[in-house]
Amino acid sequence: MKLLSLKKAMDLKGKTAIVTGGAMGIGYGIANRLAEAGANIVVADFNKEAGEAAAQKLAGEGYKAVFVKTDVSDEKQVQGAVNFAVNTFGTVDILVNNAGIYPLAPVMQMPLATFEKVVSVNLKSVFLFTKAVAEVMIKRGTGGKIINISSVDALHPSSVGLAVYDASKHGVWGFTKNTALELAPHNIQINAIAPGAIATPGAGAGAPMSPAMEVLHNQFMEKIPMKRLGEPDEIGKVALFLASDLSSYMTGAQVVVDGGVLLS
Repeated sequence: MKLLSLKKAMDLKGKTAIVTGGAMGIGYGIANRLAEAGANIVVADFNKEAGEAAAQKLAGEGYKAVFVKTDVSDEKQVQGAVNFAVNTFGTVDILVNNAGIYPLAPVMQMPLATFEKVVSVNLKSVFLFTKAVAEVMIKRGTGGKIINISSVDALHPSSVGLAVYDASKHGVWGFTKNTALELAPHNIQINAIAPGAIATPGAGAGAPMSPAMEVLHNQFMEKIPMKRLGEPDEIGKVALFLASDLSSYMTGAQVVVDGGVLLS
């Protein structure tokens, strides 16, 4: 077997990636790295203003990037986003299921509507996008890469108030393993990334925190051996690894990127 050069192994030129929740934070960090490696980027996000700005910023760097407004929990909109990607760039080679929410509320104080929203955005969306994109990949017959963003909370709870979030992320990890088994015969590799605490707008980076979120932040910081939050690009670099040929013999795996927090 002839070894690929490192440059070729990381080259995504001509490939198309959908990144859900790609408008900011971890999603944008991932989109930026995949774009740098040559991939066409489809930012699928509910936030129209931020999504358009993200696509324009990537385009301003000389990358090919477009935005499609998407409610990731709505089947018709998910299919519409996939169709948009195919119509724009010809196919989909990489899917990053990144969109997620984490309202902080103990189970005993959480309304059913909030529970259903968290599960729909964090888990149902992974099912919908995986199914729609895998159909494109199978039909084309050239395989593909699917990367699911789970959480260290899929392995160990971080705080009271995140029970439903944790349940959704356990579901993402279980779904990753089983679909990896199902789709391996089609040369579709499915892996997960489990971030720890990452400095993102959603996590309050650069903005005042609510008292509850500040307590959670401080508690979590004490547990991180590296004594700092991660950066979105530090997830982006791992996503590039999983999206490229560098991870050619990996499927059904989860890469923990947490500054060592699970060691504590």
